[in-house]
Amino acid sequence: MDLITSFLTQDIAGTSAWFWLSFLAIVLVLLAFDLGVLNREDKELGIAESLRLSAFYIAVAVVFGGWIWFSMGPTASLQYFTGYAIEKALSIDNVFVISLIFGYFAIPRRYQYRALVWGIMAVLVLRGIMIGVGAALVQEYDWLLLVFGAFLVATGIKMLVVKEGESDVSRNPAVRFLSRVLRVTPELHGQRFFVRQPHPVTGRLVLFATPLFLALVVINIADLVFAVDSVPAIFAITTDTFIVFTANIMAILGLRALYFALAAMVHRFEYLKYALAMVLVFIGGKIFWGHFYGKVDPAISLGVTLAMIGSGIAYSMWRTRTPSVVPVRTEGG
Repeated sequence: MDLITSFLTQDIAGTSAWFWLSFLAIVLVLLAFDLGVLNREDKELGIAESLRLSAFYIAVAVVFGGWIWFSMGPTASLQYFTGYAIEKALSIDNVFVISLIFGYFAIPRRYQYRALVWGIMAVLVLRGIMIGVGAALVQEYDWLLLVFGAFLVATGIKMLVVKEGESDVSRNPAVRFLSRVLRVTPELHGQRFFVRQPHPVTGRLVLFATPLFLALVVINIADLVFAVDSVPAIFAITTDTFIVFTANIMAILGLRALYFALAAMVHRFEYLKYALAMVLVFIGGKIFWGHFYGKVDPAISLGVTLAMIGSGIAYSMWRTRTPSVVPVRTEGG
């Protein structure tokens, strides 16, 4: 018993082990619930069900933030919610890319959700590695935060002034490489990532990847690219590894549920990227302000971040609303 107590109170990256174990237990329960209950059968997730499931994940994230407030204090909780809001908004902006990947590999909607949920397994590891390395570097070289700040400001300005072109998934280096090194079946085999089939030359049974596996790999590679923006943005808010990791993962867990509703109306968020650009500039500028003048109150950071993201969503929805149809009167009508 003493050994267990000693382990649970052991410090891991600045936070007690029992905090980490509690969070990982929550994630595992949610994944098991997702795969074992909600998605036991392959079915297409409708927009209404997607929104309800997303609301559930947001509620879990909010309750978890409340637990952080109670256990670690209001400052840590406000930093968590700020990081969660930024990660959520940045993820929404990248839904279009995920939709393109599924479209390129011709993945039916009834198989997409399972691929996205399994993708979280890889994200947990990959994001954990990125955050762990980033935290270690920041602890050793605190001037790296200024580099992160400059990168975020530059990224935000680029998003404001550079118009993005159409993405062609077929030209993606990862897609080309995987298509060359793997044997890939031309058709899907249900929800399976790998199947055994006769080799076209030797006739021996060999392992083939399916298009669903290729889509899963490319989505996780895209998630790493997305993390290049989001991870430095949260490190600009706090260098607490636990807060950075939990805010990232909670937002990603909810995104998988929200994807199907967002994919159906991604065109409605046309102007969100400008709000996100301003958020990145603000967060990057906050690093320099904190370095030279003093830290910004976490409540102010959260308020400004939510105001920018909310304004971007509201303006996008207003500008892309369906105009009302005015009946045309005809002569004598």
